[in-house]
Amino acid sequence: MNLTLGAREVVALVGANGAGKSSLLNALLGLVPHAGGAVALSGKRIETLPTRQRIAAGLALSPEGRRVFPDLSVEENLDLGDLGRDPAARRERRESVCRWFPRLRERRLQMAGTLSGGEQQMLAIGRALMAQPRVLMLDEPTLGLAPLIVQEIAAFIRHVRSTGISVLLAEQNAEMALAVADRAYVLQNGEVVMHGSARELAAHPDVRAAYLGL
Repeated sequence: MNLTLGAREVVALVGANGAGKSSLLNALLGLVPHAGGAVALSGKRIETLPTRQRIAAGLALSPEGRRVFPDLSVEENLDLGDLGRDPAARRERRESVCRWFPRLRERRLQMAGTLSGGEQQMLAIGRALMAQPRVLMLDEPTLGLAPLIVQEIAAFIRHVRSTGISVLLAEQNAEMALAVADRAYVLQNGEVVMHGSARELAAHPDVRAAYLGL
């Protein structure tokens, strides 16, 4: 499987449940054993690095299912995404995340387990942003969310690209993914079966029939 992601680009991974989207993101971050192939970030090979060093190099993941720590506060969850030890810098990064998601500031002392699903998703993304990534990987960020929250996540993805962060988006909601992405890859059984511009794929009859219900 060959996959590229450019600077200031949103690339979508589209496919049914079990197509291999989450497995690919986990492999890129080193959360599963390396089975072959190369992973390069800004021209530097990172596939042999442990996960923490890949995060330090500029990769970050907001995982499927959010995986917030329910018995910790919003603030404590965010701090877990920070790789540094400078409290002042951590506060600055936390404030930056709260500018993205103002509701997290409002809920900063609230236990994460008491948040709504949409708020937990914002928290999971915010925790990933605390590492100041160059590449933000989002795994099913709209799963189970109300349409209004889906729109907010889509707006965030469009905006975060403008700040220089590239986004790799794994998403079953193909309509949303293709609407926000520059390019896309269609996965089936762990293999790329189609790729191209998001606009081209959104108009392709096979994609429309299989993933857009048209």
